Amino acid sequence: MCGIVGYIGSYNAVSVLIEGLKALEYRGYDSSGVAFIENNNIEIYKKCGKVNVLEESIPKEVCSNIGIGHTRWATHGGPSDKNSHPHKVGKITLVHNGIIDNYLVLKNEILKSGYVFNSDTDTEVVAAMLNTWYKEEKDMLKVMLRCKKELKGSYALGVICEDEQNKIYGIRNESPLIVGVAEDGLFIASDVPAILKYTNKYQILENNDIVVLNEKATIYNKDGIEIKKDILTFEGNYESATKGGYEHFMLKEINEQPSVIKKLIEMYIDSDKLKEIPDLSKYEDIDIVACGSAYHAGLVGKYYLERNSNLRVNVDIASEYVYRPIRNSGKKLVIIISQSGETADTLACLRSAKQEKLPILSIVNVVGSSIARESDMVIYTNAGPEIAVATTKAFCAQVFILYLLSLQYEKQILTNEIKKIPDLINEQVKTSFTKLAETIYKHDHLFFIGRSIDYAMCMEGSLKLKECSYLHSESYPAGELKHGTISLIDEGTPVIALITESYTAPKTIGSIKEVKARGAYVILIVTADLDEEGDYYDQRIVIPKNKAIDALTVLMPLQLIAYEVAKLRNCDIDKPKNLAKSVTV
Repeated sequence: MCGIVGYIGSYNAVSVLIEGLKALEYRGYDSSGVAFIENNNIEIYKKCGKVNVLEESIPKEVCSNIGIGHTRWATHGGPSDKNSHPHKVGKITLVHNGIIDNYLVLKNEILKSGYVFNSDTDTEVVAAMLNTWYKEEKDMLKVMLRCKKELKGSYALGVICEDEQNKIYGIRNESPLIVGVAEDGLFIASDVPAILKYTNKYQILENNDIVVLNEKATIYNKDGIEIKKDILTFEGNYESATKGGYEHFMLKEINEQPSVIKKLIEMYIDSDKLKEIPDLSKYEDIDIVACGSAYHAGLVGKYYLERNSNLRVNVDIASEYVYRPIRNSGKKLVIIISQSGETADTLACLRSAKQEKLPILSIVNVVGSSIARESDMVIYTNAGPEIAVATTKAFCAQVFILYLLSLQYEKQILTNEIKKIPDLINEQVKTSFTKLAETIYKHDHLFFIGRSIDYAMCMEGSLKLKECSYLHSESYPAGELKHGTISLIDEGTPVIALITESYTAPKTIGSIKEVKARGAYVILIVTADLDEEGDYYDQRIVIPKNKAIDALTVLMPLQLIAYEVAKLRNCDIDKPKNLAKSVTV
């Protein structure tokens, strides 16, 4: 969600911070700000809106070797200049990601001292508390240690103290924060893309770790004892986190999917056999837990796992799973799916399952993320940096990994068919869906219908369209239309229907005819083996049949339709309103 970047070094910190904030824009934000030291004074600039609005407000001649920056996604208090970070109270200036659960208790305590708050944020409360503690302790390390005792909730903090103008302090609890190590300086950041222009070397902070950036990065544990951390190397590069000539990150990442799948095939399939895939044979029950698109990937995975095995597979939205009883049958596995590996609701489910001594297998994209570190087994999707808020290649990789898990129950792996998938995806990626998008982009409502795995893919297609184009869309099981939803079909209502399975095709065609008879404008997406001439659709997209897995080929038009509709509706495709890439609160 929010983004933090801090820098101390030989470069102009203001430029480094602005570049870092732009690299974190994908996380979603409504305002941004920086604080830096110039002529022994802490200067703060913050603005509601895009980072370029902030950049234009800062005088070109300013220069500093130390500073902190922030992109804010509003929680306490609406988007505004006054609610933007950084916040300064007394000697303390800070930026904050997360939510402080006990901020009202702390705020009431501070109000008794006569302090008048300038914003509506819980972050200013934190700044005021740290300033109060600093008056008492006269020692910033002791102040940071008090955070774990006094602050309840999730937070990552970047802090500058007026009395220590050559240091940046950082601490994390349930909100990600890394330390970047470069020849020309040191960083704190919410995510690796913020530092990639300068370094691919980083260290991971655990909960309640404290870092002090000065001439070197010194890290302390929750007890204030200095500890050593491994310096990791990020496998991507700065170019992988830039658009590379594409109009949008989303389009770039859609086009990267063939290479992502090709890499996964090389990693996990060797001579018609799986390699480095966890053995599921000891389990009888699987709970798949995820949020958003990852949840949809889980639904697709359920289909493949149940089709190929005798496993009972349950798929839950993480924010709901945490509320229901989690029973350990002795043969249950929990599969956690998350692109970032930091998704707050999903991480909470992982920890609840671990309390019940359930084994955890995670499918994540980010190496060293919280979910990856706390799981018993990990499969990395290796999709590379995904910058657009609406996931494309990460979802594609999650579906493929779940499909691979199901193959351990197959007597024969269709390796040759699987190896065709990157080319089939690429064929669809190169297809233009602009004209199709022109037929639906002016509508206010749209429906996706399908059965079985097609319904799961409809859910993802509908979500993509909603989050990118703001066009109201619903996915619905085709067989449920007569139980209420068909009343919403009017003359010209767009309906996108999916047919990829022979055993569901006749029934789905019957449902399509029902909406067509009520005036729907039907766009049929169908695999080549089931394609037929008919009067029950207005447009059709024919997908090449793959005997191994059709879901990934069908996915391409769903993603590209959403992209093209969003373009026609002049939406901010990479950074949709109100959304964040990594939901860490």
